[in-house]
Amino acid sequence: MMTLGILGGGQLARMLCLDARRMGVKTIVWSGTPTAEPVLGVADEVILKGFDDERALEEFCWKVDFATVEFENIPLETLRSVEDGVGLFPSAESIGVSQHRSREKRFLKEHGIPCAPFALVNSLEELKDAYEAVGPVGVLKTAAFGYDGKGQVKICSADELESAWASVEEQPSVLEGFVDFECEVSVLVARGRDGVCVTFPVGENEHRHHILDLTIVPARVPAETRKEAEEVAVRLAEELNYRGLLAVEFFVEKSGRVLVNEIAPRPHNSGHYSMNGCVTSQFEQQLRAVCGLPLGSTELLGDSVMLNLLGDMWTPDLNIGAIVETEGAKLHLYGKTATEGRRKLGHVNFVGGKNVLSRAIDLKETLLQQSGD
Repeated sequence: MMTLGILGGGQLARMLCLDARRMGVKTIVWSGTPTAEPVLGVADEVILKGFDDERALEEFCWKVDFATVEFENIPLETLRSVEDGVGLFPSAESIGVSQHRSREKRFLKEHGIPCAPFALVNSLEELKDAYEAVGPVGVLKTAAFGYDGKGQVKICSADELESAWASVEEQPSVLEGFVDFECEVSVLVARGRDGVCVTFPVGENEHRHHILDLTIVPARVPAETRKEAEEVAVRLAEELNYRGLLAVEFFVEKSGRVLVNEIAPRPHNSGHYSMNGCVTSQFEQQLRAVCGLPLGSTELLGDSVMLNLLGDMWTPDLNIGAIVETEGAKLHLYGKTATEGRRKLGHVNFVGGKNVLSRAIDLKETLLQQSGD
């Protein structure tokens, strides 16, 4: 029996463990934290120790055949140490590119991958120069540890530069020229041990409070736009010499042209629809790529929609009855007990049938109305 090691103990690790168990692959999770609710009782073993713990590193590498990550913000030194001790896929250097926006933007520029105009910023004076170059409207984003709209601020005039710099706590950042986009889409691409790439159907993403709300598949954009997004995603995987599952988020300009917004070296929230909507889920595909197995079919089984379930949908409990009585709804919960704020606690997939998007929207409005949001 193969043993897969997973760095990180969140919901992505949970769903990977579930597919691994179904396929007879043992999983050992190194959480990097003292608690890891989503994977307890799902992984075969959980190492509840920090990523700076040398004994945990030795234990992890000794017990696993292959390793992968469920999120990218793991110390690069830890990733390199795991890579030295056991096969790590994707590689430490591939993950390192996506850990820091400045590295990511430089990589995109160096390889001719289309993205928004940008400038690297390390001081207020550099921000002023950057604003002159990419303004008059820009978005300042911290170079590291930003997600779900955190660590970024929109700038519409030079008068806002000082407050914007203070809002990112004067941390190294990237100023991006504002893109007046039509919509956002994402592509999952898997690249196997033999270099073969396959892409999942392009998803269209809608956000609520800067957090992914709905993913609609196939994306409601021209076929030429979907094809371009898939081709760019494959090119990125090849340029990174990637092995594993890569998520690529795009802005779609009004002309239909795509610009890379961000990349993630792992399964992605926008790919959860594949758990019910595709022949092979994104998690099974990650497992196949990492363990050196042939990649699976990404055929779409029917028009699909993924609805995120956030903490503001609990009253104080989730109305599971309303979900399961909705036609075609498939519920996935993440094993988390704390529901404060807008924490991601689960999702619902809808596949096929008439009015699949309307069913998802109606359910969302029902849950929010019941919670008083």
